[in-house]
Amino acid sequence: MARVGIALGSNLGDRLKHLQAARECLREIATPGELFLSAPVYQTEPLLCPPGSPYFYNTVVEISFEGSAFDLLELTQGIENKLGRTGSLEKNAPRVIDVDLLYFGDELIDTEALVLPHPRLGERRFVVQPLADIRPALVLPGQHLEIGELLASLDSGEPPIIAVSA
Repeated sequence: MARVGIALGSNLGDRLKHLQAARECLREIATPGELFLSAPVYQTEPLLCPPGSPYFYNTVVEISFEGSAFDLLELTQGIENKLGRTGSLEKNAPRVIDVDLLYFGDELIDTEALVLPHPRLGERRFVVQPLADIRPALVLPGQHLEIGELLASLDSGEPPIIAVSA
């Protein structure tokens, strides 16, 4: 059983409702009786998205999961489909829900289908801030800094993120 970090984002429709639905879906696939951590929700400006893209709501959860990272990837893609995410030919197009695996225990994975820890995790305040809220002392596989230290040293150039009442 692994502890797994998962980032959630939404910038279409009722963003908060979409994040809450994704959290509930993750609760259903998490190992029963194990700790379910859920960070606050933040509003963030869209990065590298098409002009005029709406602001995102982002958060991070950590669950325990019995199975492989690839099993979980399949399940999280199923959650995206269930909640209405559709494919887009446009890179970083607005989306109802985004469910991204950040880390899977102490595993290092580098395949075409999945790279863990997420290769850009440490560059994105909208991921590092909520992760630091729930796991500030976490050191990711292959890294040396705790998440809280990473947040303190992060110079991503991103605009400030704003906590949302959830």
